[in-house]
Formats: sequence, C-alpha cells, structure tokens
Amino acid sequence: MQYRPLGKTGLQVSKLSFGASSLGSVFRQTDDAEAVRTVHAAIDAGINYIDVSPYYGATKAETVLGKAIGQMSRSQFYLSTKAGRYGMDTFDFSRARIETSLEESLRRLNTDYVDILFLHDIEFVPPDIILEEAIPALDRLKQQGKIRFSGICGLPLALFEQMLPQVRVDAIISYCHYSLNDTSLLRLLPLLEERGVGLVNASPISMGLLSTRGTPDWHPASPELKEACLRAAQFAERRGEDIAKLAIQFSTGNERIPTTLVSTANPANIAKNAKWTEEPMDRELLQEVLDILKPIHNQTWVSGLPRYNESIFE
Repeated sequence: MQYRPLGKTGLQVSKLSFGASSLGSVFRQTDDAEAVRTVHAAIDAGINYIDVSPYYGATKAETVLGKAIGQMSRSQFYLSTKAGRYGMDTFDFSRARIETSLEESLRRLNTDYVDILFLHDIEFVPPDIILEEAIPALDRLKQQGKIRFSGICGLPLALFEQMLPQVRVDAIISYCHYSLNDTSLLRLLPLLEERGVGLVNASPISMGLLSTRGTPDWHPASPELKEACLRAAQFAERRGEDIAKLAIQFSTGNERIPTTLVSTANPANIAKNAKWTEEPMDRELLQEVLDILKPIHNQTWVSGLPRYNESIFE
C-alpha cells in the first residue's frame, strides 16, 4: 500500500481508505460481526484511514465501527467522523450541537479523540451558520485536544471554491468528482495545494453509477448519465473485467489525490479492493471505457442551496 501526505496535517494516509457508511446498513442489511471483520481486514491490507459519520445508519455505523476499534490499537489508524447532518433533512451546525455531537461520537467509537472532524454536507445551510458557529466550534475542539484537525465536506465543487477562501480548515471530503465519469475535481487542486488543504476523494464508483447492477432509484443522476455508466460497466464485463477495479485503480492512481474512500461491509471485498491498487491498470480498457463515458464526462447533479452550485471560476 502506498501512503501520501494529507495536505499540511503531517498525516501519511493510505491511497485507498475505508469509508464506514456500509457498516450502518446504508446500502443493504449487514451482519455486525462480519462488519467488524471488514474493518480488521482493511487494516491488515495496509489501509490506515477510516471515515464515518453519525448520519450513516442513524449512528449504527459509528457503533459498529466502535466495536471494531475496541479490539485494535488506536495507533494503527487515523479516524475521522462528522457533525452537522443527522438525517435526510436534519441539520444542526450550531456550536453547542457540534460539541455534543462529537462527545456522542467519541463514546460510540470507543476513543477519546478523532484525527479529523468534518462538517457534513454544509451546502444545505446558509454560510453564516458555518462561519459564525460551526468553524469556531471546530477551533475550540482542536484547542481542547478532542480533534487534531478540522474539515468540511459536500458535493458541489463550487462550495469549496466559495468557502475555502473564508475559512481555515485542514482537509475536505469531495465525492463523485474524481472517477471514470467525472474528473472535475482536478479544477480544485490548485486552490487546495495553494492553501495546504488535505483532500479526501470519495466514491470512485460514483455512488453505484459504475455498476452492472444498474443505479438505485434514489440516485440523483440524470437518466442519460445512468445509462452511459451502465453501458460502460457492461462493456468492461464483456471484456472480462469488473469496472469497479478499473474505477478504483483510476481514482487511486493520481499522485495529487492523497486518498480515496471506498465502502463495504465484506472482508473479502475490502481485501480485494486494496489488492487492486497494487496491480497494473489495463490502459487499453481504460481508454475504451473513457470513450464510452465521454458524452457525459463531468456531468453532475445539484445538491443543497443554489448558491453553492454556481462556480465563481467559470
């Protein structure tokens, strides 16, 4: 496993990292014992960074992850969780709630600190609450030693373009913007590198778009985008390849992107995903898949308030 620096944090994170959302039975019903084994398999495979949130499975993901963490040395991994989002339409970024949220998370996770605390999906609330309440809360928690670093996350890239010049944070999580079908995250790299902000890339299969199973009904992508990604996945399958392998290799292959989160509750899957990152990528297949996806390249969807979906750099 290769390790890369996460901005100016001093953390050397594995290029493939573990997203614990699946432990909360977010995508399917999961067995807790198997989920715990999955976390251990991730660490055994060289993964050293785990991300979670109280939002995933209504705190179940944190609870299950806490069981796994309780059987491990805290020095074996970096850990991040989130605050501010607690349901599909439930947000609270007040200073008091962020502080109590972290305390609740620490208890569930069986630890007395997290390496990074992210504000979860901030595009759904006006910026004033983030600037005046949430960011000061993160700064206070850093001073107390309960978190080492702070961050923000969300879907629209314009969110980061607008917020990063106004706030001092150590890292961001961006999802669905560096994958086979969407590489628009590249436009954000100069800003991140200029400010020394660490980047966590998430969802290399674009929340299930890149799959032969077809995209879930809840997925916000357009029918055109879903159809193109399905065709690409089916093409790879006809060539005897799993498009997930190509997607993970592609997303982890860029040296400027420190780490990419993948989520599963199956020990064999996470071990396989980690192994894929060490295998050579089929460049011919990659080009053929990119050609299929070219008509919908960088197509995305709206998330949160309209102001955060309008790039100031376009």
